[in-house]
Amino acid sequence: MRAFSRRPPERFHGDAGYVTAETAIVLPVLAILVAAALWAIAVAGTQLRCIDAARDGARAAARGESETAVMVAARATAPQGASIDIARNGSRIVVTVKVRVGPTAGVLASMPAPTVGASAVVKSEAEP
Repeated sequence: MRAFSRRPPERFHGDAGYVTAETAIVLPVLAILVAAALWAIAVAGTQLRCIDAARDGARAAARGESETAVMVAARATAPQGASIDIARNGSRIVVTVKVRVGPTAGVLASMPAPTVGASAVVKSEAEP
């Protein structure tokens, strides 16, 4: 008597590696999205620091402090590499803080990077 051999059920082998291929495509896309989100948060944080620096400089200017003292007050809060401009027109004082957000050295330095900034306008308390 011959033994009845049972063959294992045949599987469709066309789907082999399908999940691996999907993962290979999705993971880099997710990494790019996370990097973009972190970059956007960094830009927003830099914008807030520019706002604070302009406000601090304007307060110092409104008290009648010297231009050097105004620069020191604004520079204490401003992001590194920020440019600070003080404009006086009679009793009106405008303090503007601007900075380029992005890599400043290396291969990525050639990428376009946004410039964020803020201005604060005050009336001098020292003048009548």
